[in-house]
Amino acid sequence: MYICDIYQSSLKFYCQRFSNNATPIFTDQELLTVYLFCGAYQRYFQIKEIHTFTEEYLLSWFPNLPSYQTFNYRLNLMSEAISELVKHLITFFKPEDCDSMTSLIDSMPIITCAGKNKTGKVATEIATKGYCSTKNMYYFGLKLHALAFRREGTIPFPEMILLSSAEENDLTVLKREAADSLINRNIFADKIYSDFSYWGNKQQEQGTTMLK
Repeated sequence: MYICDIYQSSLKFYCQRFSNNATPIFTDQELLTVYLFCGAYQRYFQIKEIHTFTEEYLLSWFPNLPSYQTFNYRLNLMSEAISELVKHLITFFKPEDCDSMTSLIDSMPIITCAGKNKTGKVATEIATKGYCSTKNMYYFGLKLHALAFRREGTIPFPEMILLSSAEENDLTVLKREAADSLINRNIFADKIYSDFSYWGNKQQEQGTTMLK
């Protein structure tokens, strides 16, 4: 299986244990398989729904499925491994019709609490208060940033996916995380990414042009 192969070659180094429970009965490979199968093929995205579906319909495949609490805890420990898996998927399953010279970038809010005067209680160590101009809404949460290759006649294919706090400016995140790696590229973005002097320098140094 793909997950087992990539786990042995790469993912295990991002979730390695050094405790007495270093080899649990319900393996990390099974954990990732359940999570990805239920999301991709059953359209379940809540961890409780994934665990319930597996318990009711897939127990013959995964007889060592742990309790929901343990399943949830184990899955949270896999965040770095899942991030590495996404990098592999983006790299090795890139469609042939991607335009490597043209990219699009945008962000979207991940809302944990909506309202101008409310304080969120979910993921408080990383979530902050922000404003979404598209929805004209204050919210508490994160931002998801996507840099994607253009594909003619269909949706773009992601090149890079990033998370930031809600209060961070989109352009600041792009400058910090991706701008230096964009060579000979036309980038389509909205006006939040405008910085004439910065992109003027990038055009001279890297051949990167920001289009709005």
